[in-house]
Amino acid sequence: MASLYKCMSALGKTLVTRPVVRSSVCSKLPLAANFRSLSSAANYENIIVEKRGEKQNVGLIQLNRPKALNALCDALMDDVSNALQKFEADKEVSCIILTGSQKAFAAGADIKEMAGYTFQSVYSGNFLAHWDQVTRTKKPVIAVVNGYALGGGCELAMMCDIIYAGDKAKFGQPEILLGTIPGAGGTQRLTRAVGKSVAMEMVLSGDPITGQEAKEMGLVSKVFPSEEVLDKAIELAEKIGKNSKLTVAMGKEAVNAAHELSLQEGLKTEKKIFYATFATEDRKEGMAAFVEKRKANFTDN
Repeated sequence: MASLYKCMSALGKTLVTRPVVRSSVCSKLPLAANFRSLSSAANYENIIVEKRGEKQNVGLIQLNRPKALNALCDALMDDVSNALQKFEADKEVSCIILTGSQKAFAAGADIKEMAGYTFQSVYSGNFLAHWDQVTRTKKPVIAVVNGYALGGGCELAMMCDIIYAGDKAKFGQPEILLGTIPGAGGTQRLTRAVGKSVAMEMVLSGDPITGQEAKEMGLVSKVFPSEEVLDKAIELAEKIGKNSKLTVAMGKEAVNAAHELSLQEGLKTEKKIFYATFATEDRKEGMAAFVEKRKANFTDN
């Protein structure tokens, strides 16, 4: 608990669990010197967007509000949603990485702006609904988490398909300390990832867990030194990118179904998607390449 209060103290009045509504405007911040923005990208104010990898086929979105520890204001989430849609439409991009800084993946939004909200305003305004673009993206999305992923930051990471964590990462749902509860999937995705007992403890106490603890509980796939984790994620994205984009999307759909359906319904869904691969050219090519002992040449058809 002490570490959580230390984080909240460092954030001052900027830490909350979720983004502010659309009337919020985030500050414009300069691009980091070591990032090359896409020439075709919009003039994003709160994120940095580029392509990475040997074949420039990995889309990278970096949350870029360092002074606020990447607080998830509404304008930032609009930028993320827009960038995801652009990468989704980009035929060269096979996988997307979402990351923050060494200090924070994302530690929340602005308490002062949320403090005046009412039930009527958040309900009628469908508060948080536009976050769904992360989960609607068909291409794999890898979260690279360094530092704090608290509240909405933890929820955003869990919306991604794979989470790689740095060795100094901390995950938490501290909403209870603010008199509220998670509202962007924290109680649902966390429970599915780590089980009822651990999720209940985290949600009701507000205590965070380390990246290593998150790995042991099944919340993240792997933990690396913080200075290496992004490169490791890019390696994974490039490896995924060697496969058929069409089949990768189908595999992602099947795995996601396991979270939404009963076992029997999930098995039926898997079978249907498996059968569907037999209508693709890439399935023919993949099996032919295996039989002929050569490398497959996938065309995403």
